[in-house]
This record gives sequence, structure tokens and C-alpha cells, in this order.
Amino acid sequence: MAHSVNRQAILGLGAVALRDRLASGALSAVELVEACLERIGEHEEQIGAWAWLDGDHALQQAQRLDQWRKAGRPLGPLHGLPVGLKDIIDTKGIPTENGTPIDAGRVPTEDAWIVARLRAAGAIILGKTVTTEGAFMHAGKTRNPHNPDHTPGGSSQGSAAAVAAGMVPFAVGTQTGGSVIRPASFCGVVGFKPSFGLIPRTGILSQSPHLDTVGVFARSIEDCALLSDVLTGYDPLDTATSAVPMPRMLDVAASKPPVLPDFALGRIPGWDQADPQMIDAIEELVAILDDKCFDAPLPELGQAAQTRELINFAEMAKCYYHFEARGRDQLSEKLCAAIDHGKDVMARDYISALDWRDVLNAGLEAIFNRADAIICPAALGPAPEGLDDTGSPIFNGLWTLAGVPVVTIPLFVAENGMPMGVQLVGRRGDDARLLRTARWLTSHLETIEDRELKL
Repeated sequence: MAHSVNRQAILGLGAVALRDRLASGALSAVELVEACLERIGEHEEQIGAWAWLDGDHALQQAQRLDQWRKAGRPLGPLHGLPVGLKDIIDTKGIPTENGTPIDAGRVPTEDAWIVARLRAAGAIILGKTVTTEGAFMHAGKTRNPHNPDHTPGGSSQGSAAAVAAGMVPFAVGTQTGGSVIRPASFCGVVGFKPSFGLIPRTGILSQSPHLDTVGVFARSIEDCALLSDVLTGYDPLDTATSAVPMPRMLDVAASKPPVLPDFALGRIPGWDQADPQMIDAIEELVAILDDKCFDAPLPELGQAAQTRELINFAEMAKCYYHFEARGRDQLSEKLCAAIDHGKDVMARDYISALDWRDVLNAGLEAIFNRADAIICPAALGPAPEGLDDTGSPIFNGLWTLAGVPVVTIPLFVAENGMPMGVQLVGRRGDDARLLRTARWLTSHLETIEDRELKL
């Protein structure tokens, strides 16, 4: 007799818990996909997180994986877990339209490197999530699950919204400025942008090769670590990657820190533009941490935002030439302006700008010698009202330029009920340690909250 399935309860579980149930046979991949599709059916019309979705295709993948497990074959680390992919990531036989009508109907003949890894790990490609146009600033159709009148952020807006709405356990996005961390903050989920070069980008739309970074969304730090473990690796076709041992994200993130972490408060450029609610929340967090958090003078960062933008636009002018050539009249004014700006960048300025990453990391080294992570806001405040503006990346671009790992945790709630995230920044290459520190912080705050409730 078939056992009944509480789909609501299934969707309340995190990816790690779902992985364990799938592996033991307590839950089938078909049951999980059916639960996801039911949730999507209930909320997709209002939220609009998906650019492409084929429920039958997802169920066929699930059926094959269930048969695989029943045959007693070895299971991959993501066996039976559905994942959403930002619609700039190539998927063989599945449309990848890059958020622009110029690529409408485009169907890749090969999987991106990370998609091949996901399939090999037993993941189910549930669908393609909405991206802003060319993963830039012109918004797509997605709305914020917490309030559809507010933006979900960009450019990985569909990935963040799908996870926040419980449509999928986790999803993949990319960040060139703030496109993982900002929508994670706005939508109230965990967002993780690893160190530059940790996850290969072959088969993903290239906007700015010196900045583009693959990131992930989930509802917990452990879930982000689980997905990241599969995505990291060396790809000789992506020269940003290295043939070195990969960090064991989940093992380290789930472990106890050998000593209590120390934090540095980073008052980064744009602090005076932040919503007072965000600043108050950050300062309250610092007060809770007490002597485990110190005020850290940051290196001179005055030109960091302009430098990141200069690199971004100069490389976009080259990388997006194919869009211009095939239909500039179909591109938004925002994208055209960025491309035109990039065309005007002088070679000497572009080459000089590329030196900033090493300069920034040298300046940050003194802080990371004293602290496990830098604390700062993940965004100026809660998600702005309206759908045309995806929000400012001013608190994110600096860290993308530096190539350091960043994770945002949905710790705060604004007066209007919208989530706000705190951003933790780690030393480049210390990705697993950063996730362990972030997990310690969430556990520490939960312990304090439990004590207060008992009092």
C-alpha cells in the first residue's frame, strides 16, 4: 500500500534533510517533484519565477532516479533533489534565452559545465529561472514572494524568488555586481557567492570574465554548502579556475569552529545611503556580539565602485557585441547605455583597473588576520517598492571586485514585513571557513532567542 505524502511538510524540509530521506527511500524523487510542481502551480502566476518549466520532463528525470535507487546503485550527493537554474546557464535540449528576445527560442546543444556536474550528482533540472535582460539591470517578470508589489532584486531574481516561495530546495544564479547577494537579501533566503574562480563558468553567458561568479540560493547555510560542493572544480576551459583540491563546504560548514569566531564591522562606501532600519539592525547585531566584534577601518575604497563598473562595462562591450550585432533595437536603454559606456573606456584605464583586485585583497589582509568575517549590510534596506528598479548593488560590488567569498543571511525584518539580510565576507579562498562562521552566527542568535523566550 502506497504511503501518503504530506506535500506541505516535504517543502518545509531543507535540501540536506530531503537528501537523507531520498537516499533512505523514505521519500521518492517523484513525490518531491510533485510537491514542487504543486507549489509552483499555486504561486507561479503571481510570482513569475520561471522562464521555462516542463513538469513532465522533471517527473521523467525523477522516475529514472527512483528506478536507479531501487536497483541498489550508488547514489550521487544530490540524488533526486530538484534545482532551478538561472536562464543564462546552458542546458542541452532545454531553452536558454538569456533574458532577451534576441535569444528567444535558443536551445543549446551542450550542457554548461556545472549542469553536467549537477546531472552526474543526481540532481533534477526542474526548470530555468527568470533573469534580468542579459543578467544586467533591466528587470524581468519576477515579483517578490513576500509582497508582489516589490522587486525581488536582480539579476538572479527568479532563482531567489523560487527558493523563497518554496518552489525548489535550492537554485543557481550568478553575480557580476550584486546579483546573488542582493536578491537573496530582498527575498529572505541564504545567498552564497563563492571566491572568484571556484566554480567554472563554461557554458554560461559571459558578461564580464574578470567579475562573473556563479552563486547559489537556499534556505540554509548547510543547503548552500551541499550544492556548492558539487559545483566547485577545475575546468581547463575556464582560466579563472585552478587544479587544486576543492574545499569540503558541507563538512566544514556543519562542524564546530575550533575557537569562537571574531567579526569586523565594515562601514563600506554607501553606508550613509542605507535605510536607518538596516543600520539599526546591524548595530544591534554588533551589540549582541559584544567583544567578538570590532570596528574595522577599511582600506581606501573610494574608487572601488567606479573601478568595478569600468571593468564590467568595458568587458560587456566586447562580450555583448553579438547582441548588438543581432538586434540593438531589441535591447533596453539601460543595457545599451552600459555597452556604449564600455566602448569609451581607454585601454590604459581598463588594464589599470584589473590591478585593483590584488590591491584590495592586500588591504583586507590586516582585517582577516584579526577576524573570521567582515559584517556589513547585504543591501541598502528592504526590497524597494515597484518592479522597474532591482535595487542598488553598492554594498556588493566591492566584494565581487575583490573576488572574496560572501554569504548573506536573512536575519532582519523591516517595519513593512520585508526581509533584510546581513552580509558576511571572508578571505579569498576561505569559503568553507566563511560558511562555518555564518552557521555559528545563526546558531548563536537562535540560542539567545531561545533563552529570551524561556525567560
